[in-house]
Amino acid sequence: MTAPVVTRFAPSPTGFLHIGGARTALFNWLYARGRGGKFLLRIEDTDRARSTPEATQAILDGMAWLGLDHDGEIVSQFDNAERHAAVAMDLLAAGKAYKCFATQEEISAFREAARAEGRSTLYRSPWRDVAPDEHPDAPYVVRIKAPQEGETIIHDQVQGDVNIRNDQLDDMVLLRSDGTPVYMLAVVVDDHDMGVTHVIRGDDHLNNAARQMMIYNALGWDVPVWAHIPLIHGPDGKKLSKRHGALGAQEYQVMGYPAAGMRNYLARLGWSHGDDEFFTDAQAKEWFDLSGIGKSPARFDTKKLENLCGQHIACADDAALRQEAEAFRVVSGQPALTASQSHMFETAMYCVKERAKTFPELFEKAHFALTERPITPDEKAAKSLDDVFRGILRELTPQLQNASWDRENLEATLNAFAHSKDTKFGKLAGPLRAALAGKSVTPSVFDMMLVLGPEETCARLNDAAD
Repeated sequence: MTAPVVTRFAPSPTGFLHIGGARTALFNWLYARGRGGKFLLRIEDTDRARSTPEATQAILDGMAWLGLDHDGEIVSQFDNAERHAAVAMDLLAAGKAYKCFATQEEISAFREAARAEGRSTLYRSPWRDVAPDEHPDAPYVVRIKAPQEGETIIHDQVQGDVNIRNDQLDDMVLLRSDGTPVYMLAVVVDDHDMGVTHVIRGDDHLNNAARQMMIYNALGWDVPVWAHIPLIHGPDGKKLSKRHGALGAQEYQVMGYPAAGMRNYLARLGWSHGDDEFFTDAQAKEWFDLSGIGKSPARFDTKKLENLCGQHIACADDAALRQEAEAFRVVSGQPALTASQSHMFETAMYCVKERAKTFPELFEKAHFALTERPITPDEKAAKSLDDVFRGILRELTPQLQNASWDRENLEATLNAFAHSKDTKFGKLAGPLRAALAGKSVTPSVFDMMLVLGPEETCARLNDAAD
């Protein structure tokens, strides 16, 4: 029977959830969720200076926005330090690690001499095979006994087989002289204790895999399945950085991108399923596989992100979309909608969500439903409300008060009225937009009337006529 899939996301708290980290979390989440497995979260908080509660919370907030729920309790790497150290001492007792008494000055002097002579700077400790009874009473580090012959082969699901000569691996430090464990040891012990079966992470960790395999093999533990994914680059082909724009997942939330669109885009960033660009979470979970991840770095393209977000807004459930759009207002520091505005916003959703790529665009299109009388037209819209058209609106209002309030009858009423004025409805559209929304670019006049209802529509027309 195949063991259930267990993946993990293990960020270092740096103050925000990096967009590259968000994609790594998403890939792990999709792989586990699509196979009925577990997706675990570990905070690698051994750097106590940077690992503040606020920094950790920023990561959790970013994951919550993206909808990446994890299983079980959050694991703190720092809290497991005693366990990590105990494993190092087990290796020491088994003769698979040793005490090294070399000082930093001695190691630095060796490397300087090696560089000067053109030799490898890979440090070989003279303490590897010294008997314990010959050890001095002095500070020491614990080093693993690395294999010195043959090769280590990383069987990677993305990069293929990666061969590393063992004579290129040093006897890595496991415990520092103060007894604290190093990151490489902590990661292996935590992954083993958490039952992680698949390690999906950035390919900047690829070289770490060979060093971590030394620990797995020395302990007789199963090595997880490796999948090292290429990093994300900017449009110029260089590693994604601040010069390319926003780096934190929550920055995109504040800019008004919907979470579903962001998930879709990040999933497609370096992974593909045929030619499919737009897909749902359910499809992503069903389709996602490590074989679909490319070896080349993906390029972040804001236009593609906006295009996908627009498609997700257009097909979203109206109530869910209203709720997420209102949450955007909160995180972006805007006033919350009143109960009345919230109701009108959802009522208008059917006619405003088409072609809106972000929540600011959605609110802009829904302006007519959120604004209150009296409406002051903007400069462009005001130009269409001259005395002639004010008089026409004054004549139109009584006819609308007696009209049946459905699209077919409204279209018939307005077209007949335009005909009676020896013109076409298109000539009336500008003044009507100005009166109903105060803008020259709006949803269709008929949709605005249907959303506003007869009483509010007529009141706005009367305001404009007066």
